[in-house]
Amino acid sequence: MSLPEKRDSDSAHSPSSDEKKLGVEAGGFETHGHGDLGPDPDAGLSEEEKAKIVSGLTDEVKSSPAQAQKLTSLAQDRKLLWKLDLRLIPWLCLLYLISFLDRTNIGNARLIGLEDSLNITGGQYNAALSLFFVSYSLSEPLTNILLKRLRPSIFIPAIMVAWGIVMTTMGLVHNFSGLMAARFFLGLAEAGLFPGINYYLSCWYRRDEFGIRAAIFFSAAAVSGSFGGLLAAAIGNMDGVGGKRGWSWIFILEGLATVLIGIASFWMVFDFPDEATFLSDVDRQRVIRRLKADQQSSAEHEEFQMSYFWASVKDWKTWLYAVIYMGCDGPLYAFSLFLPTIINGLGYKSTEAQLLSVPPYAAAAILTITIGYIADRTRQRGLCNMGVSILGIIGFAMLLSAKSPGVQYAGTFLGALGIYPCISNTITWVSNNTEGVYKRGVTMGFVIGWGNLNGVVSSNIYLKRDQKSGYRTGHGIVFSYLVLFLLGGSALQYVLLRRENKKRREGGLDHLTVGKTEKEIEAMGDVRYVTFYLLHRGTPNPKKF
Repeated sequence: MSLPEKRDSDSAHSPSSDEKKLGVEAGGFETHGHGDLGPDPDAGLSEEEKAKIVSGLTDEVKSSPAQAQKLTSLAQDRKLLWKLDLRLIPWLCLLYLISFLDRTNIGNARLIGLEDSLNITGGQYNAALSLFFVSYSLSEPLTNILLKRLRPSIFIPAIMVAWGIVMTTMGLVHNFSGLMAARFFLGLAEAGLFPGINYYLSCWYRRDEFGIRAAIFFSAAAVSGSFGGLLAAAIGNMDGVGGKRGWSWIFILEGLATVLIGIASFWMVFDFPDEATFLSDVDRQRVIRRLKADQQSSAEHEEFQMSYFWASVKDWKTWLYAVIYMGCDGPLYAFSLFLPTIINGLGYKSTEAQLLSVPPYAAAAILTITIGYIADRTRQRGLCNMGVSILGIIGFAMLLSAKSPGVQYAGTFLGALGIYPCISNTITWVSNNTEGVYKRGVTMGFVIGWGNLNGVVSSNIYLKRDQKSGYRTGHGIVFSYLVLFLLGGSALQYVLLRRENKKRREGGLDHLTVGKTEKEIEAMGDVRYVTFYLLHRGTPNPKKF
C-alpha cells in the first residue's frame, strides 16, 4: 500500500458552473481516507428537500442524480460552515483581543508614568517584560493536553478569569517586586489561550478552511494594538482619580473587563464537535464526517499516550517550525511592546505616540486576513511566509537607515505588515502538517512556546540608552530574526518538505506501510503523508511544487 499524498487543485476535475456557484474547488467532492466516514447526514432527505436545496442550478444537475447528491451535500456543508463561523469565531476573536491587550498594555502604561511611580529603572522594566515570557512559554506545551482533558468550555473561561484577576491586581502594585509577581502569574494564566484556541479551531475545520479563520482570529492581536492605543489615551485622562495614576487605571479597568468576559465564556465557549451542545445530531454527524474525509484524527476519540508526546519531540518538522515561528514571534513582541516607545523616540509626545500606533496595527489586521485567504486558496503557505517577510525586512531596514521621522514611521507600517500575517500563517502551516489530536496539540505547544520564549529577547533589545541612536540595536536584532529565522527557515522548510513529497511520489517511503492494516496506517498520523501547504490524499501535480 503506497503512502497517500497531497492532491492540489489542478490534479482533479475542474469545477462545474454549479460547483462554482456553491464555492467548491476542483476535486472538492471526493472523500478519502479514514475508512468508514460514518452515516451520511443527507441520506434521510426526501427528493423534494434535495430539489429545494439545489434549486436554481442547471438542468444538467436535475438529470444527474449523483451530481445533484454532491451539490446537495455541498450546499448543506456551506450552511454548516456559516453556522460554525457565527458561533465560534467572533467570541474567540474577542478573547484573543483581550488577551493580547492585557499582555501588551504595559507598553502604553510606560508612557504615562509607570516607571516613575514604581521607582524602577529601564532595566527593571525590561526584566518585568521578560518574566512574563518565561512562565508563559514553559507552560504552553502542556496546555493543549489540559484543554483536551478538561474541555474547552471549562479550561478557557477558567484561565481568563484567573488572568483577569492578576491584571486587576497589577494596577494595585506599589513596587518592582509586586510588578514582577504580577507579570509572572499573568504569563502562567495566559499561556493556554493562543495555542489552545488554534488547536481547538483545527479540530472543527478542514485544513483548507482553517487558514482564513486562524488569520481572522489572530488579526484580533493587531486590532488590540489599535484599540489599546486609543483606550490608553482615554484612560490616561483618569490620572489622579481615586488617588490612582492613569497607568493603574489601565490595568484595573482592563482586568475587570477580562474577568467579566471570562465569566460569560462559560456559556459562550463550546466543547469539541462530538460534544458541542449547539449542534444538532445531524450537524454533529456532518462535522465529524467532514473531518474524517479530510483525514483528521480530531474526528476520532483518541486517548492520550506518551508515544504522541515523543512522536512530536522526535519529528524534525516540529523544531524547524519552531525556528520559523521564533522568526515572526520575536519581532511581534518587540514591535507590540515597544511601538509606542519607538514612535515616542521619533519626537512625538505621549498621547500622540499612543494615537500614531493605531494605523500600523489596522493595516496589519487587513493584510493578515488577506494572506489567510490567499494561502487557503493557493495552498502555498511557505511561499506566503517568504513573500510577506520581505515587507518586514524592508520596513526594519528603513528604521535602521533612515533619518527622517516620516520615513521611519512608514517603516513601522511595513514592519507590522511583514510580521503579523506570518504568525497565523505559520500556525496554520504547522497544524496542516501535523496529524493526530494529541501530537498536533503537543507540537503546537512546543512551537508556540519556543516562539514566545523569544519574548525574553524581545523584552531586552529596546533600551533607554539607545534612544539617541534611534534604537539601532533593537531594529538590527529584529531585522536579523526576520532574515535568518522567518525567511531563511521558511525557505528551508519549503525545500525539505518538497524533497519529502518527491520521495512519496516515487514510492521511497512505501515500506513504512508494508504489512499494516488501514487502522495501523491511520495511527501513524502525519508520518504517512506530509506536504508544504495542505494535506489530502490523491495524486499531486508536480507543477505545483
